[in-house]
Amino acid sequence: MRPSLDTVPGTGVFLYDRGCGFCRRSVVFARDRLRVRSRFVAWQDFDLDSAGLTPERTGAAAWFVHADGRRFSGGDAVAELLLHGRPLTRPLGRLARLPLLRVLNRAAYRWVAANRHRLPVRAASCDLRPPGSGER
Repeated sequence: MRPSLDTVPGTGVFLYDRGCGFCRRSVVFARDRLRVRSRFVAWQDFDLDSAGLTPERTGAAAWFVHADGRRFSGGDAVAELLLHGRPLTRPLGRLARLPLLRVLNRAAYRWVAANRHRLPVRAASCDLRPPGSGER
């Protein structure tokens, strides 16, 4: 049975792309180093309909889903995740939600998402360049 909104713990669930090496490494870092208490589930393994999400939306950005149905994407999802980590990461999550820093957080997330194929850890699905672009 696929995890769904009904099985989301009180600390929420972080949905990521299992085909992306950068995403997988980030999840391991958050789980092991930041000791985030939230559950991590690849969006491909989650009942997206239960949370009102689609493969297109979850393929475009990471999502954080609370048990009550509240959803956050991209940089906002990362901020929510930080709120469920070690005591030292919680203030970072709160700061990332402040209006000016939220703008920066979202921009940073978009930059990382757009450039993840250039980052040290990658998988075939991370290579978002158009075929034949020649860039390596």
